[in-house]
Amino acid sequence: MSRVAVVLFNLGGPDRPEAVKPFLRNLFSDPAILRVPALLRRPLAAGIAGRRAVAAREIYAKLGGGSPLLPNTVAQAEALQSALADLGAVRTFPCMRYWHPRADEVAAQVRAYAPERLVLLPLYPQFSTTTTASSLADWHGAARRSGMTAPASAVCCYPTEPGFIAALAEGTRSALQASPGARLLLTAHGLPERVVAAGDPYQRQVEDTAAAVVQALDMPELDWTVCYQSRVGPLRWIGPATDAEVRRAGRDKRAVVMAPIAFVSEHSETLVELDMEYGHLAKESGVPSYRRVPTVSTNPAFIAGLARLVRDALARGPGIASANGGRHCPAGYRGCALGHS
Repeated sequence: MSRVAVVLFNLGGPDRPEAVKPFLRNLFSDPAILRVPALLRRPLAAGIAGRRAVAAREIYAKLGGGSPLLPNTVAQAEALQSALADLGAVRTFPCMRYWHPRADEVAAQVRAYAPERLVLLPLYPQFSTTTTASSLADWHGAARRSGMTAPASAVCCYPTEPGFIAALAEGTRSALQASPGARLLLTAHGLPERVVAAGDPYQRQVEDTAAAVVQALDMPELDWTVCYQSRVGPLRWIGPATDAEVRRAGRDKRAVVMAPIAFVSEHSETLVELDMEYGHLAKESGVPSYRRVPTVSTNPAFIAGLARLVRDALARGPGIASANGGRHCPAGYRGCALGHS
């Protein structure tokens, strides 16, 4: 096998308190996130970052001052590299969208490695224009600037990849067995309704993941629902909201098992929002017990699934495709990486 580089994409997070404001500025400077004219975006991003920095620092202070997302992603990259060792010269490169190591830094590292083949693997199982599409566009620009010429095979999405689903089901089943009769809340990061209305397939793919997990659990009497967390700003977001579902469980006097199905590693939205904030909300709301399923992280089934995605991408050659080798989305999703035809 020729020399292969695998680039793993994720959001990134500030590694120290001083990085919080520039991280937020990078986030809101992304046209996929702040969808306003370019001339307005930079000053608006600076203003939003300034207003949110204090509250964000308080969140990261609960995690020791910075995000654990990069070290968790490095652990996934190392596990994946080990799973691909039989291919020979394979190296994995974590690449963060809004904090270091960013695309230009990683592109320089990849070019120095001089791969003959390149696989682009987002750690976002469900495709969105706000995550995967943004990361891939950012990467392609950095690759051009670096002078990289290796042919690239990109994975756009894998919402029902068997290893991913098996890893989710494993953790969820364990939590449900420890909480008989609990309501299962399958939670994912939300999006503004207008993004989905414009053809973004994310919500559809989250629901596909949820259905696959429930099928894998094979618990006919299971009480479950999909919900969405992390809402910010004045826009209407897709729902139901995760916090509203926690309150509903309290009114119904039902125990809760909370399973994150779009995050694949631990960070502020699992360790603070789900564990601390919603854990406290559950207690306040009268939820009899509250358990949170760990993210798939380096679960062997998940890593094996990522390895299959890499092998399949290498086998099919340059271009972009979902886990099934073609498109996952039904026709009509204008935001799909493979078009809307």
